[in-house]
Amino acid sequence: MRFRFVLSETWTSIKRNGSMILSVMLVTFISFLFIGASVLMQAQITKAKGTWYDKVEVVVWLCPDGTSQSANCASGKAPTTEEIMNIQDTIKEELHNEVSKITYVSKQQFFDDTFTKQYPGGVYQGRTLTADDMQDSLRLKLTNAEKYQQVSEVLSGKTGVEEVQDQRQIFEPVFAVLNRGTAVTVVLAAVMVLVAIMLTGTTIRMSAASRKNETEIMRLVGASNWIIQLPFILEGVIASLIGSILSCAALAGIVKVFVEGSLAQTITWMPFVNIATVLLISPGLIVGAILLSAIASLISLRKYLKA
Repeated sequence: MRFRFVLSETWTSIKRNGSMILSVMLVTFISFLFIGASVLMQAQITKAKGTWYDKVEVVVWLCPDGTSQSANCASGKAPTTEEIMNIQDTIKEELHNEVSKITYVSKQQFFDDTFTKQYPGGVYQGRTLTADDMQDSLRLKLTNAEKYQQVSEVLSGKTGVEEVQDQRQIFEPVFAVLNRGTAVTVVLAAVMVLVAIMLTGTTIRMSAASRKNETEIMRLVGASNWIIQLPFILEGVIASLIGSILSCAALAGIVKVFVEGSLAQTITWMPFVNIATVLLISPGLIVGAILLSAIASLISLRKYLKA
């Protein structure tokens, strides 16, 4: 009986405040759309880093024949086979915990397997280059991609080493831009959540004010504060629940159409978030919206409906 009464009062309150309830739904929808977008963007960054960082290597460029800007290449000659072996021994001795694999790539191999694939015919900036214009290198696979600095410190001053290059440097600017985008969406989401909390509290307070006489009668006949407040709390919760579900549906639609249906088909070398990712974060968004609404409503009512 009591449960039916609460639901009846909630439905009556929703009908009386339809426009305000719609406003709460829309603000919740937009707020949690931004929150979901920021979570998905961070998930995308994490997914891309996890895949790329497992594949990238530290490239140790050995001195080329001829002039070089590096003080380690003052002789103007490429390191001999013995000197290259010494560098490899240094890596094995001093970096055995950081480096899991060493691969020697000759300049001919680099020219055939990498350079000509990127620049057909060896034509680069109007010049036709040959294997003699390349330089030997060592490709190091790290046990932990974050340990690049330790490798650089050991090898940068080594004779015969022109440069130690971390391939992650290619991706870091991209990740930096994505992280800034995530920060912007987080700020916007925080602002919209604040607006949603304020609007929810105001809506519930107005709803309680419009039914002040009824709540006074309920109190006179012995109804507890909880029974009096519950219909108003449910009113805000229902509005936020619908808004959050709509935001999850919108996120799923965006990912389905623009990510899975477009980006993932065009850029096949990059892993992307998918519908499964949206489904994974959706319960958190929905529960978060319900909790925010319930808390905002409860605080507003405790100030207004005083025993």
